[in-house]
Amino acid sequence: MSDLTKLKVSSSPHIRTSDSTRQIMLDVVIALMPSLAISIFVFGLRSLTMVLTSVCGCAFFEWLYCRTLRKPVTVSDCSCIVTGVLLAFCMPVAAPLWLVLIGDAFAIIVVKMLYGGLGKNFMNPALAGRAFLMASFPVMMTLWTKARTALPLFVTPDVVTAATPLSALTESGNFHLPDATLLDLALGMTGGCLGETSALALIAGGLYLLYRRVITLHIPLSYLGTVAALTFLFPHGNAPASFMLTHLLSGGLMLGAIFMATDYSSSPVTKKGQIIYGVGCGAITVFIRYFGSYSEGVSYAILIMNACTFLIEKVTMPTKFGYVKPVKAKGGDEK
Repeated sequence: MSDLTKLKVSSSPHIRTSDSTRQIMLDVVIALMPSLAISIFVFGLRSLTMVLTSVCGCAFFEWLYCRTLRKPVTVSDCSCIVTGVLLAFCMPVAAPLWLVLIGDAFAIIVVKMLYGGLGKNFMNPALAGRAFLMASFPVMMTLWTKARTALPLFVTPDVVTAATPLSALTESGNFHLPDATLLDLALGMTGGCLGETSALALIAGGLYLLYRRVITLHIPLSYLGTVAALTFLFPHGNAPASFMLTHLLSGGLMLGAIFMATDYSSSPVTKKGQIIYGVGCGAITVFIRYFGSYSEGVSYAILIMNACTFLIEKVTMPTKFGYVKPVKAKGGDEK
């Protein structure tokens, strides 16, 4: 009986961990460093300039919002750093720096802070910022630069645009494989957004997040597996394996599947829900790539499934232990 007097009853959560939000966000930043290194090698130091500008912009807008509304400043949790890096990774390296700041303001103020801050936003802020920029400045957001092209650090460059591998894959409706080899796509020696070109660097970052238990395999595998299955079963051409690998290694698929779709606040928490979510992202991505006017569909696919997360969780949430479903009244007794 003496031991029972020491029993403490408290509210959830009952399982605690030493991991903090700050540590998780720093792990994500560390996982993104290989991709940043590749982007600097491929596009020069302007990549670093864009990332630093985006990070500083996100931190400033979050600080400004909190100070303006007299709320606790939440910049120290480092979530704004992750948003800044991811948003910069989703942009072409030739985009002007002021455009980066506009995307930062929309992502932080409109998508994140107006909904209550970290953990309360229903969609990924970086992807929403990219979608906003694509709708508002479509020409500037599609200024693709050839690999190994020297660009100025701060001045908006005058560049010769080049087709990305994914756009070349569907150019003129012929669906020919691009000139870049699969090795070029894996290493990142191609045009495209500055943080999505190297599939191997993104996979290395994903393995680090798995090791740190920041993410699980449910969403990335179901996402990538769906894209692989659909592009292999329904190829455009006589080389289904090559066609499938080109789709997997091109565009923002790896970046989206590993770093965007796994966002805690905008993805389901149940394992079954995460698989459904990943399959939906993959199916919509392939649908947009096949039939859409824009060759890339990752960002819109994830945003659409972000909006479906509530419904997915409602359907897949396990029944509480001991819960008994109430019996509905019959006939005239029903009120």
